[in-house]
Amino acid sequence: MRSEEIEIRTGSEETVRDLTRECARFVAGAGDGLLHVWVPHATAGLAIIETGAGSEPDLLAALGRLLPRDADWRHRHGSPGHGRDHVLPALLPPYATVPVLGGELALGTWQSVCLVDTNRDNPVRRVRLSFLPGGGEQ
Repeated sequence: MRSEEIEIRTGSEETVRDLTRECARFVAGAGDGLLHVWVPHATAGLAIIETGAGSEPDLLAALGRLLPRDADWRHRHGSPGHGRDHVLPALLPPYATVPVLGGELALGTWQSVCLVDTNRDNPVRRVRLSFLPGGGEQ
């Protein structure tokens, strides 16, 4: 297995950050296998969605309705409403796996691998990319 950690600056606003370019660079020329993307944070998740057509703000708006910042969260450290950020990975897991064929991501036409970060208290995230090569023909 080959693995690499990248740093992503998300800033102090809720964001959906497209990681597809970084993922494609990592697997370029790698052959067949699986790309596993892992976010080692308790307040961020991953989503495979269409980007650039309004889906990013739609996703953040939906999360805002599902996990309102002003709710009475028991987890209270950090900025107001930070408890919701700790619930986010239950809805958007901190991992995603994408098939790689011939060194290219086998995503659908409009799919992108995205980091979703609603935590305004942590402006820098780490993301681990791991490539698991295929075991041959079945």
